[in-house]
Amino acid sequence: MTISVLEADAPFHEGEKALQAHAGSRAKLEEVGARVIREAMPAQHRDFFSQLPFLLYGLVDGEGQPWASALAAPAGFIRSPDDRHLDIAALPMPGDPVAALAEGASIGLLGIQPHTRRRNRANGIVDRVYGDGFSVRITQSFGNCPKYIWPREPSFAAREGTAMPSEHADRLDAEAMRFIAQADTFFIATAHPHAQSSGAARAHGVDVSHRGGPRGFVRVVDEHTLVVPDYLGNYFFNTLGNLLLEPRAGLLFIDYDNGDLLYVAASVRIVQDEEEISAYPGAQRLLVMHVTKMLRLPAALSLRWGQPASLPLAP
Repeated sequence: MTISVLEADAPFHEGEKALQAHAGSRAKLEEVGARVIREAMPAQHRDFFSQLPFLLYGLVDGEGQPWASALAAPAGFIRSPDDRHLDIAALPMPGDPVAALAEGASIGLLGIQPHTRRRNRANGIVDRVYGDGFSVRITQSFGNCPKYIWPREPSFAAREGTAMPSEHADRLDAEAMRFIAQADTFFIATAHPHAQSSGAARAHGVDVSHRGGPRGFVRVVDEHTLVVPDYLGNYFFNTLGNLLLEPRAGLLFIDYDNGDLLYVAASVRIVQDEEEISAYPGAQRLLVMHVTKMLRLPAALSLRWGQPASLPLAP
């Protein structure tokens, strides 16, 4: 694949640009994009990651399926030796859909502090994997707006006992459908079709993002179908731009009471028809998701969470 110098340096790819144009934000983002999506992390982002007891990440498996997952450790397990690298002293847990990290793989990172409603993104390449962690070379660094983040404060608490066996299925079971129907938050990983290509442009990577709303905002239609309203955001369209080009996504739902992780793989259709959208108050568009895989890791995340406050900016 041949990439021009101009394309390699651009902060947005063709899928993102198409959705920005449809939303009327293309001209503005053409002007400010390079300022808000940087090639290196500012000091406040580097400091922010070092304060976190957990980190969300997105990776693509050997079949090209994106997955969102999480790491947890005492605050300070993420360190930034310089403005283009993050060193992470943790590795994916056994049973994780992408447990084997590969050097050179594209990775999306999301640092989020729910109780302060801050979140920052850092996309890049797995530079090195070592005994108890890995290093990421940053290619994109940018902040996200605080909308739809439920304020709840996490703290690390070492897991007691051994992990329970994982559970796999090609559809949602009854427990998963009940849990998703009550969720107020999930995380979504997506990837550009060329995310794993050698020499890919810096915009052609993996993204992991937060999605939140009123409890029950994800509509469970049946064991294979979810409908997610897409609310007003920053108009970057990082997630939807990837989905326009590569419709597969990985969802992560966290049970804040017991640390269960529910992973869902799905193919996604973006709906922009006004009549269909009208059934979902506040939605700008819909994501109709066809579930292809489900994985549950019971009591996997070593975090304790405070009770959430009310959502400051509901849709």
